[in-house]
Amino acid sequence: MATVRKEWEEAQRLVVKIGSSLLADVKTGELKRDWLASLAADVAAIKADGKQVIIVSSGAIALGRKTLGLPRGALKLEDSQAAASVGQVDLAHAYEECFRSHGIVTAQVLLTLGDTEERRRYLNARSTMETLLRLGAVPVVNENDTVATSEIRYGDNDRLAARVASMMSCDCLVLLSDVQGFYTGIPGQDENAELLSEINDITPEIEGMAGDTGTELSRGGMVTKIEAAKIAVDAGTHMVIASGKVENPLALLANGGLCSWFFARTDPDASRKRWIAGALEPRGAVIVDDGAVRALKAGKSLLPAGVTAVEGTFDRGDAVVIRDSDGVELGRGLSAYSRQDAAEIIGYKSREILERLGYRGRDELIHRDDMALKKSIGNSD
Repeated sequence: MATVRKEWEEAQRLVVKIGSSLLADVKTGELKRDWLASLAADVAAIKADGKQVIIVSSGAIALGRKTLGLPRGALKLEDSQAAASVGQVDLAHAYEECFRSHGIVTAQVLLTLGDTEERRRYLNARSTMETLLRLGAVPVVNENDTVATSEIRYGDNDRLAARVASMMSCDCLVLLSDVQGFYTGIPGQDENAELLSEINDITPEIEGMAGDTGTELSRGGMVTKIEAAKIAVDAGTHMVIASGKVENPLALLANGGLCSWFFARTDPDASRKRWIAGALEPRGAVIVDDGAVRALKAGKSLLPAGVTAVEGTFDRGDAVVIRDSDGVELGRGLSAYSRQDAAEIIGYKSREILERLGYRGRDELIHRDDMALKKSIGNSD
């Protein structure tokens, strides 16, 4: 076997995407419980190394359709939603049972497209998963097929996994597939197909090699994996495609098993800060005092006590400009509060937020992870 890559060894936060065909038998729709138990053992070993793991799992519709007696083949939207609502219960229970044997708490997180595209909902989802990871749990994410419609759904969990990896500033995205990696042609159909172990650039030639290798129970294919790779590497996340058709697939990957790596040119934090600094339209501004300026220079978050004024009209999750008392722009960030609520708490201690607003929000007006400062003050991207 090949030597394990540093991209795997150095990753501290990983997303692992699992397809329907790995979790559910294609013909019977039965859950592959032994396989899931082996995955749980792999995740336990990864967590024992001090790493954090998020799982993006398909399989709810596949399990639910069996329980409801729905026919094989394409389902109408309402039938898919009904199958998902039943299958999500079975899937969540299966994860809870398999991971509990290793002392790991799992948490179900259902997302729609808007949860990663609209900044207010993005912050809510990100905050929830950050808290779960901090408390040692493993979030198990699935597209919320119960309420999603054909117009807003992701359509495949490869891209959902890439969005989650971007949102959570992950170092590595693992797509467990029914093939060992990315091939120059379709394995089994093209006798000249070769596995590419490293992809540094997603060129038109690479895109042209992507053939649809989806199965009946999955909506994905190699085309969607290339789309996921684009999202991931742009966000500073390395991505790897590896076989999930064996038990303990992550252990095999960790030991240098066959796979295909797509390399990011930057790290997730730098990519996220560039996004905040340049891709978002500011909706307002916050003016900070000298003490807050010193705190920002030291790499700290912006607390309400250090803000003297707010300007503009913004909602929670909107981008705002951070200025000093002379009006000089220090950077930009995502506000944890609306303009109205921010105006109520500026100048006050974080412990006074509950009394001022009637609810306990975040201690920070702008968290340091949601902030991109100018290089001139020493904490830039």
